[in-house]
Amino acid sequence: MSSSHPSPQPSPLSSPASGAAVPRPAAEPPRSAVVTRLRAAGCVFAEDEAALLIAAARTPDDLAAMVERRATGHPLEHVLGWAEFGGLRVSVDPGVFVPRRRTEFLLGRAVALGRRAAERTGRPTVAVDLCCGSGAVGAALAWALDAVELHASDIEPAAVRCARRNVAAVGGRVYEGDLFDPLPGHLRGRIDVLTANVPYVPSEEVGLLPPEAREFEPLVALDGGADGLDVLRRVTAAAPRWLAPGGHLLVETGERQAPRAVETFRRSGLRPEVATSDELYATVVIGTLPADPAAAP
Repeated sequence: MSSSHPSPQPSPLSSPASGAAVPRPAAEPPRSAVVTRLRAAGCVFAEDEAALLIAAARTPDDLAAMVERRATGHPLEHVLGWAEFGGLRVSVDPGVFVPRRRTEFLLGRAVALGRRAAERTGRPTVAVDLCCGSGAVGAALAWALDAVELHASDIEPAAVRCARRNVAAVGGRVYEGDLFDPLPGHLRGRIDVLTANVPYVPSEEVGLLPPEAREFEPLVALDGGADGLDVLRRVTAAAPRWLAPGGHLLVETGERQAPRAVETFRRSGLRPEVATSDELYATVVIGTLPADPAAAP
């Protein structure tokens, strides 16, 4: 079972208008029974997950169905319908890639660069989130910035439907298609912050992923090709045509892949930097398009 799970949130059973909790039927299974079922299924955080499922369920039947789905391997976020990411509760539909907590490291770097861009240009930050999945990165980025023009894209129709709800809530737009292809042409040469949470698991290692990822998340969001860098290369090759001078591309990758990713960035004319977080076990490669073409690596 996943070791990444949302923190408990206020129960949706509380009425926003009155603040009064809706009474639960007496037949609801005791919390201990839910914990026991989840623990028997191998859920590491059975106590926390039980609290979340009980808070989300509206009837005893709902709870029983949710517990059974989780116990049979469905990601907790798919069962709940949301994930906590970057301080937001982000909708996550079944079949959509679940945002990882480690990607909050990429988000933090993107927020800092977005603020710096706004200070430098004196205008709203232009941000694009490729391979957006649920739209978690773009939505959290827009929420953290004072003013932003946000666009996002994904090739998976289910992801696009989910992302549109999350991104629309912060005033952004989502497009369906392959990487840059569906983006409006007016973004060329204007993007200040380009995030791309590309798939980076080598094809032969996809089978080693936890079952809840292999069985319930789209393969296109996981499989990065022979060495895990196929999509990263495509994004990096095209990025300079879309970035504004001084703009940044941020891509999450594996620690052992970072040196090859750095070379890919450099060959595309981006000035590379590697940032790591031991706490989140995250590696992010950041490429900056020089404001002066003569300064390209």
